[in-house]
Amino acid sequence: MAGLELAEVILAVIIGTLAAIVYSLRVLIMLERRVASMESNIEKMTGRVLKEEVRIEKAFSKRKTSVRKAKPKKRR
Repeated sequence: MAGLELAEVILAVIIGTLAAIVYSLRVLIMLERRVASMESNIEKMTGRVLKEEVRIEKAFSKRKTSVRKAKPKKRR
């Protein structure tokens, strides 16, 4: 009977180890999904910032050219 009890303990340890591995993989998949979601949000925000920068640069360049044209000429 002692041999059977030992086999049961070994089997329980193996099953427990497999369950821990499955749980760890589940947690890793959940974390990977969160990171992927964060990356997509960062990409969206980066795109918005880029659009805003382009819009500001265009407005600034238009303003700069209009200021140059509006300068009065020097009188002698």
